[in-house]
Amino acid sequence: MNAYADLLRTPGVARIITAQLLARFPGGMISLGFLLHLEAIFDSYGAAGLVLAATSAGQALSGPLTSRWMGVWGMRPVLILTTTVSTAALVTVALAPMPLWGYILAGLIAGLSNPPIQPAVRTIYPKMVNSRQLTPLFSLDASAQEIIWVAGPVVVTFIGTQVSTVAGILTAVAFLVGGGLWFILSPEVGQVRIPRSKRRFGVVLARPPVLLSTVTGFLLIGSCAAIETGVVATFGDHGAEAGFVLAIWAISSFAGGLAFGHIPVGPWALARRMFVVFVGATLAIFAWEFWSLALLLVIAGVCIAPALAVMFAIVSASVKFSDTAEAYGWIGTGQLIGAAAGAAIAGFVIDAIGPDGGIMVGAAFALVGFLVPTVFRRAHPDLRGRDASPIPDTEPVPIQPS
Repeated sequence: MNAYADLLRTPGVARIITAQLLARFPGGMISLGFLLHLEAIFDSYGAAGLVLAATSAGQALSGPLTSRWMGVWGMRPVLILTTTVSTAALVTVALAPMPLWGYILAGLIAGLSNPPIQPAVRTIYPKMVNSRQLTPLFSLDASAQEIIWVAGPVVVTFIGTQVSTVAGILTAVAFLVGGGLWFILSPEVGQVRIPRSKRRFGVVLARPPVLLSTVTGFLLIGSCAAIETGVVATFGDHGAEAGFVLAIWAISSFAGGLAFGHIPVGPWALARRMFVVFVGATLAIFAWEFWSLALLLVIAGVCIAPALAVMFAIVSASVKFSDTAEAYGWIGTGQLIGAAAGAAIAGFVIDAIGPDGGIMVGAAFALVGFLVPTVFRRAHPDLRGRDASPIPDTEPVPIQPS
């Protein structure tokens, strides 16, 4: 814990972590918020899944591209533009009565304009701390991200079931606007200038650690989203129990990220963590009531944040600084698509066989998520005793005043 205390005493670290957490919080709310809202309108999880698929398609197209734009036009202009467009699209979904194709179009625009907060902040981190602090910072960030992916649905589930689905989506919009402004106005966003990459768009994805992290992140977050959907379906659209189960899950993941974040990252690190997630998700299929489901999901949750921390670290250590934003853009896209795909597939399976189908889909995602880093372990660098900072570019990185 001393490592985390030192981090939080470093000027700007606590502020930038909190600001980016709030700005990215809608990432863990939108999929489930759309699911609740559109299922209530069309009485079909399948129809809601189509809107989620359109949103994920937009995210897939735009994530790496908008991240790369930050090296061309600067972080603030890109973040302001995407936040503005995304806010308008989300408000349209929440408030405008439309046919299904209208919601699909609005979801696509929301996905295309998803702000690249994650690539921005992970590009800033190596400029804020020394190399000894970088791996613990990634672990702390991973724990914060797990709050987004697991606690975010808790918030939208409570509001969507106890107040209204419209209020749930608008709450996500409030986080996007408030957190986004705080992050954009942070001094570090104005001080760090990402160099323009000399490589063609998409080349960084060919780096084995980047591709491994993108695919595994897709599967991990897809598993989480499917399980969340199954939990909501298990307790019904109007039950508060789902929110409590997801809250317990969030706490276990946050604790796991802090407890295991200091462990050296060896070549089997990602596979081991994903195996624990798979075991917990599989056991949760056989849960019979509230407490059994909550306790079994603790097993799955305890290694979610540590797995994410490993992904961030191996990518940071494997690419040049000018390519880090695009690399994290691909990883973020994989995770966002995973969230939408997991929820969408789980929705169709729930329609077919019942609530347990959602958790089954989550276990299947986690199984593949364990197999990928196991089979392709040679793509996983050994960071034991190594610096996780990005590879320096051959030219000076300009720093501009805020």
